[in-house]
Amino acid sequence: MSNNQLGVLHALDSAKTQWYHFTAIVIAGMGFFTDAYDLFCIALITKLLGRIYYHDEKVDKPGTLPPRIAAAVNGVAFCGTLAGQLFFGWLGDKLGRKRVYGLTLMLMVICSIASGLSFGKTPEGVMTTLCFFRFWLGFGIGGDYPLSATIMSEYANKKTRGAFIAAVFAMQGFGILAGGIVALIVSSAFDHAYKVDSYDVIGQMSTVPQADYIWRIILMFGAVPALLTYYWRMRMPETARYTALVARNGKQAAADMSKVLNVELKPEEEKVDKIVAAPSNSFGLFSKEFAKRHGLHLLGTTTTWFLLDIAFYSSNLFQKDIFTAIGWLPNPRFMSATHEVYRVARAQTLIALCGTVPGYWFTVALIDHIGRFTIQLIGFFFMTVFMFALAIPYHHWKTHNAGFLIMYSLTFFFANFGPNATTFVVPAEIFPARLRSTCHGISAAAGKAGAIVGSFGFLYASQSQTKPDLGYRPGIGVKNALMVLGAVNCLGFLFTFLVPESKGKSLEELTGEDEEDVRNQQTTTDEKVPV
Repeated sequence: MSNNQLGVLHALDSAKTQWYHFTAIVIAGMGFFTDAYDLFCIALITKLLGRIYYHDEKVDKPGTLPPRIAAAVNGVAFCGTLAGQLFFGWLGDKLGRKRVYGLTLMLMVICSIASGLSFGKTPEGVMTTLCFFRFWLGFGIGGDYPLSATIMSEYANKKTRGAFIAAVFAMQGFGILAGGIVALIVSSAFDHAYKVDSYDVIGQMSTVPQADYIWRIILMFGAVPALLTYYWRMRMPETARYTALVARNGKQAAADMSKVLNVELKPEEEKVDKIVAAPSNSFGLFSKEFAKRHGLHLLGTTTTWFLLDIAFYSSNLFQKDIFTAIGWLPNPRFMSATHEVYRVARAQTLIALCGTVPGYWFTVALIDHIGRFTIQLIGFFFMTVFMFALAIPYHHWKTHNAGFLIMYSLTFFFANFGPNATTFVVPAEIFPARLRSTCHGISAAAGKAGAIVGSFGFLYASQSQTKPDLGYRPGIGVKNALMVLGAVNCLGFLFTFLVPESKGKSLEELTGEDEEDVRNQQTTTDEKVPV
């Protein structure tokens, strides 16, 4: 322990892994479970929405969402998420992490339920209502990013901090998996209850009226895990680093952490006043001092997250289109509406099970051993390799579906054993406590800007150059779109060199929040040395 570090912060940094660590992981992690479920379950139901609301009798194939509607339904939640990350990130530094933590969760619960109850006299009315509630759902989800990451980083010890933050984020993998499983169960139940032939046999009658319940149930289920953790989230005390270094209440910080750690901690109010009054703890986000100390770091965290999410979200949201293009999913004409949901959900569940979930937990296991920087470089490198390996011999994969599935799963494995996890972890560690939630929110918002580019851009870019879907203009095709994603991952590899390694250091060491005291101590020592 350095002489200038508060005792309560040293106690947190040196604490052995205890029950409260796992409690914090579950409480924060269930928010991310819900986030991922809500964001990615939309990909499971867009084809069904097209069949129900946009069937055209003049066209001899199942209905599909018009381009502008499909773009809005897929992307509007990301717009809300981006806004929520910026707003709640800033609010978390102004009012405290805990005070706004429950608000984000309740917003997610209410809007998940409301999304499933979307109404309207016309298809456009239903889609408008759905997009409205999904925007505000995204707004609540956005707040969970900076708050959960910051809370976990400020609770964790420095030895296993990376693993704990990564474990919170790893719940996203289970959320994606749960979305697929819920869709499998619901669609299978309806498929057995209302047996109908495929579209090519009975046309629009292959979409039974009861299918309208399927997408609503899937969306509303997202409220369940959030509700289960609301009570425990409200019982969490404010983090000691916010209470001491931002709210300047050393006595309360010591009292809160004494209960959490089951040890007696002394309040050090004079030391708190000295630390927070130091020049190294007074500069703001838009100051020259911040730009000098953390400008390149913020550039690194924003650019890498932006580039990662272009590739990650476009690949996730449009799995169904890629699988259809390579022939892994049957043509929609040869399936009923309920069976199509089942097949899409099965594909997403397999990818999550084989690549997505394992990747997250490899990161949890290794991040505090080989470091954030190394994992991010490895992830971006192999994502680049596998994207190009899918794209260059693209036509070969149309007749080798198993090989394509393996390669595609590996891109998700190295996204999650790589930048998808580390871009979440690092911004919660390298910025000062008074700006930590804000800077994490800015970094995450840059990521969601990438997700918006990916979700809107890939939808149009992946269209066939010769036979685009109805209502779309010719694009560059799936092959060339995958080539672009490979290039994006290559840029992410290069920008990673702007991000510092944070393994094994206390948050105050990383941010320089005790720097002034170190200088003062050195000066005092020098004065005592005889000349």
